[in-house]
Amino acid sequence: MSDPNCIFCKIASKQIPAFIVYEDEQVVAFKDISPQVPVHVLIVPRLHLAGLDALTEAHRELVGHIALVAQQLAKELGVTTRGYRLVANCGPDAGQTVFHLHFHLLGGAPMAGKMV
Repeated sequence: MSDPNCIFCKIASKQIPAFIVYEDEQVVAFKDISPQVPVHVLIVPRLHLAGLDALTEAHRELVGHIALVAQQLAKELGVTTRGYRLVANCGPDAGQTVFHLHFHLLGGAPMAGKMV
């Protein structure tokens, strides 16, 4: 299921172009248009989910798949040696601006400060 008004659904269905670095039947990964570090890739499920709070037990395998895709991409993009982050913002106060579940794979440079 997709949302016809969602930009990430449109990217996943190739209605809007993006620099896709990985895709399979469950997810699409593409370069962020405003990268914060040298490697900044968004990993989005093809299934439209508004965010982390929309996940249910039925999505357990999807989230595990996303984590494994992130690990594979980190290796392919050369950021495993020094480290990388996998981040999902949930809600406007957390900085979520597109309300389609997505994970940011970030690496390739030291990241300022601790997260907690």
